[in-house]
Amino acid sequence: MEAIKETNFQLPNQQSFYRGKVRDVYSTPTQLIMVATDRLSAFDVVLPRAIPFKGQVLNQIAANALKATEDIVPNWLLSNPDPNVSVGFNCETYPVEMVIRGYLAGHAWREYRDGKRSICGVAMPDGLKENDKFPKPIITPTTKAHEGHDEDISKEEILKQGLVSKEEYEQLESYTQQLFQRGTEIAAQNGLILVDTKYEFGKVGNKVYLIDEIHTPDSSRYFYADSYSDNQEKGLKQKQLSKEFVREWLIENGFQGKDGQQIPDITDKKVQEISNRYIELYEKVTGEKFQPRDYNNVSKTIEKNILKSIK
Repeated sequence: MEAIKETNFQLPNQQSFYRGKVRDVYSTPTQLIMVATDRLSAFDVVLPRAIPFKGQVLNQIAANALKATEDIVPNWLLSNPDPNVSVGFNCETYPVEMVIRGYLAGHAWREYRDGKRSICGVAMPDGLKENDKFPKPIITPTTKAHEGHDEDISKEEILKQGLVSKEEYEQLESYTQQLFQRGTEIAAQNGLILVDTKYEFGKVGNKVYLIDEIHTPDSSRYFYADSYSDNQEKGLKQKQLSKEFVREWLIENGFQGKDGQQIPDITDKKVQEISNRYIELYEKVTGEKFQPRDYNNVSKTIEKNILKSIK
């Protein structure tokens, strides 16, 4: 099976094309066409092997999650003409990503373990261990990098640099808290804990829209609720439904995206394992059986479905 590594379309009224870490993004004067490829990134590096069904999983989880939160904030999505494609408003993007954390995990834990007690200007209490719940969720924004690494940044620095106005930033904070609460509730219904996630926002005119993907394994981390407390008490690792298992495997094999480090060999067996984990997450997060797409002539099929949707 040939996973979708990249697309190279020329669409009617196409103004620009941007290849992100995992998405190929085509723009017209009014619309964005996002193709969720099967590329896999970790530590801001695109890995050499693409993962079958990963793009479909991300695209369809995001579509479900956007629909489930449209009463909180309007979102950019107009249609999903193909399992790997989202078409929506072409928004002016805010230059920050709103990361929100309910638990001390991932990047926040690595900072905490190294002795830091604040992240992005937000204090973290002493005495916590990995994966403990914060007293209340914390927002730890990052800059939005088109290339290379996103960087932690504080609210104060965002306002000082004029990246976002005070009034707009407080609106984004409010949306972020409400979206995280809704995501937490949906996850709980499916036996999961939403640990942390990120949201991106943009504008058309003066109207704010939630953009990109939400509550997917690329943008979020989940724990299994039924084993969380027991694992914390016993000091065991949490079983995660997220991309963290990929990061952990890379770290174990000497790669964290730093200069001079070699990406370990990703075998066919590892590709299949990662694909299966993404499908598992889809079924767990949505409560629905995954319906795998047909990969025969997949690039032509995607292009045909896009052309139908933007005529």
